[in-house]
Amino acid sequence: MRLSAIGDCCHALALVRVIQREWPNTRITWITGKLEAGLFADLPGVEVIPFDKSQGWRGYRALWLQLKGRKFDALLHLQAALRASIATLGIRAGVKLGFDRERANDGQWLFTNHKVPSPDSPHVLDGFLAFARELGIKDLTPDWQLPIPAEQQAWAKAQIAGQPTLLICAAASKPFKNWTAAGYAALADHANRKGMRVLLCGGPAQLERDLAGEIQRLSHSQPVDLVGQTNLKQLLALIKEASLVLAPDTGPTHMATLVGTPVIGLYAHHNPARTGPYLARDRVVSVYQELIEAETGKPLDALSWRTRLKDPDAMAKLPVERVIARFDEWWQHRFKDDNPSKIPSSQREIT
Repeated sequence: MRLSAIGDCCHALALVRVIQREWPNTRITWITGKLEAGLFADLPGVEVIPFDKSQGWRGYRALWLQLKGRKFDALLHLQAALRASIATLGIRAGVKLGFDRERANDGQWLFTNHKVPSPDSPHVLDGFLAFARELGIKDLTPDWQLPIPAEQQAWAKAQIAGQPTLLICAAASKPFKNWTAAGYAALADHANRKGMRVLLCGGPAQLERDLAGEIQRLSHSQPVDLVGQTNLKQLLALIKEASLVLAPDTGPTHMATLVGTPVIGLYAHHNPARTGPYLARDRVVSVYQELIEAETGKPLDALSWRTRLKDPDAMAKLPVERVIARFDEWWQHRFKDDNPSKIPSSQREIT
């Protein structure tokens, strides 16, 4: 049971794959959100059941009717939210595993009968993998394999057009997590001067469209606007084909991890050690530590790992220069093993 959000469902995918690797004959049913099911519905060996929270009690009733008469050996309850816990009331399982009291928000501990100890690492994914450890699985190496249909891959390749491409996923679901349009525009222009094609992507919400429009208005390089023009599978394919992804604390940072694309994550409100891209936490640009220590008057190691910054304008305090510097580190690393003759002359630097 993991209903949302996209990033957390990418972590849940890693848990599913770890279980499948250890116990390939295990039958797995994944109950997830209606939107998220569009990304994971074709996961091999897994029955994916969508739950439509927008339907209110009718959504719960539809789920429970679909599960009527079935009993599972174990329920892995991966969402500490009351709506998810209510959904578990219609799931019959001998063992219902949930978070321990440290992580079990919204009274989740009341809906489970086996508590999974929190790992030493604060990262959300490690918290999920602890469920596999509790089941007796030893190899917790994450694996994110997920099929992408050929037609979606072909579409993405056509957008990339064989060029080195920066994909900017500018908007998170919560506006306070977004960086500034001016910052995104400056980085888009910087990447374009390096010879990169720049694409903007995102969902159809008006906030995301407006942010993309403002980035284009402020940018001299006029990045291609694909905001609102992709479903989740197309977005995943696009991320896979891109050279680099730039995004705030939102799903595409974890989708990039899923397909092995380098990603730079931008953070201010949440600790990137907990919510950052799992394989690229050393590549994030974050002002979280300096701002949270100033706000609380305490050092980071004295604060709970879930402490969130309250300043609504925190992302505006993330300097453009630091993001460009991180981009340049990635750019140099990209060519470090290449023969300089392979790098276009416009992209070479002479000291």
